[in-house]
Amino acid sequence: MALDVSLEVPVEFSLNGERVKVEGVDPHTTLLDWVRSRGLTGSKEGCAEGECGACTVVWVRQGLEGAYYQAVNSCLLLLPMLEGQEVYTVEALAQEGGLAPVQQAMVRTGGSQCGYCTPGFVMSIFAEQYRRGEREFDIEALHGNLCRCTGYRPIQDAARSLAPVEAGDPFRQRLKLPPPALKEAHYRADGGYFYRPEKLKDAVAYLWQNPGAKVVAGGTDLAVEANLRYSRWERMVGLEALDELKIFQDTQSVLELGAGLSLSEIEAYVHAMLDAPQALQEWFKLFASPLIRNRATLGGNLATASPIGDSAPLLLALGAQARLASAKGERKIPLDQFFLGYRKTVLQAGELVVSILLPKPFPKRSRFYKIAKRKADDISSVAFAIALDLTADQKVQNIRLGLGGVAATPIRALEAEQVLRGETWGLDAVRKAQALLGETLKPIDDHRASARYRLEMTQKLLEKFYFETAGEVPA
Repeated sequence: MALDVSLEVPVEFSLNGERVKVEGVDPHTTLLDWVRSRGLTGSKEGCAEGECGACTVVWVRQGLEGAYYQAVNSCLLLLPMLEGQEVYTVEALAQEGGLAPVQQAMVRTGGSQCGYCTPGFVMSIFAEQYRRGEREFDIEALHGNLCRCTGYRPIQDAARSLAPVEAGDPFRQRLKLPPPALKEAHYRADGGYFYRPEKLKDAVAYLWQNPGAKVVAGGTDLAVEANLRYSRWERMVGLEALDELKIFQDTQSVLELGAGLSLSEIEAYVHAMLDAPQALQEWFKLFASPLIRNRATLGGNLATASPIGDSAPLLLALGAQARLASAKGERKIPLDQFFLGYRKTVLQAGELVVSILLPKPFPKRSRFYKIAKRKADDISSVAFAIALDLTADQKVQNIRLGLGGVAATPIRALEAEQVLRGETWGLDAVRKAQALLGETLKPIDDHRASARYRLEMTQKLLEKFYFETAGEVPA
């Protein structure tokens, strides 16, 4: 249980192979700002919100196949979150004064011009290089890194030119050992206190006793608020060491996804499933970038209650329930009752999202669509998830339409669902539903998209779903 004492408590972690201790530093300080203050200026700040990747570092994490290097945005990591971690910046790659293979490749192919973004690209390429083994380099690993001058072709050339890592390579040898374990941690300095419990009961008890404490999971939303709005919290509670929030349980009746799992962790689990809905499989690559997915949690994305969050429309279409916990106990609630208004949920003071429950059998036909300015690493103008089951004679047995970006909260298009149920699945039924969407949806106008555009995209996506699935034979 947290002591919340008045004495300063340091945070300790491994940086580039050396143990470091941080004392007396504001707990809202990011890893990026701190390493730069120590002269490790390869990591750059381009946006302070995880959009550009110029600040990329790697740390050692545990995956399904063992330890691996994971690329993360150092601008989104508050220093207390580093307690017990093992981190490497770009300065660690050069061995005995010589450039690492990835750095040599960037020079050889002309992948760097002004050089501002280069270290971030190098670290993302490094992480993928050590994960890929003998398979082809996955260029999608670079979707969170932006270059403003060189252009992406020479950077991709550099990444694809790298040979598999040799067996005796010291960074490869490191991965034969497990990553550091996440344990309970306390950090107090400069009037702020950060508490990372190991047990759910301790987390909810502390939150009950300290209702003003700020909960932080992946930090991809909270750290942006701290960086750009200069928000400050006297107490923060980190959830990353709570194994009870990292459940992945696949049974005959339900798929349970822990709220504390990162989206990358869920993606790895889902890819190992044989019966995952197509919409769920499609969703990952459209959610932000790999750097964000490596940190963002499912529970955090839901609890922020953003009307343009990408997880809610998908989960609404799949009929999800949320499992919640507080010092009073646990409860379950259908996700379509979770959102009360703009940035408001049913979560009571001190209550946490523990997991998301997806009922089985999964829908036979499903898709996830995202309308945005860019294909990857962008905010939705409209997010639309559709799940459909038909009877043997092609009538709509059940359909769920999950929408984001068209209301103050993520919603289900219940009226359109109702008009479709029992109808023969064809263009006539789709036209009826499109007309009803036009009458019932009231999207907003903003700088991303007009209300008219959002509405027409929603209607067209329903039509697109029909043409994509009309000839599908359910598995």
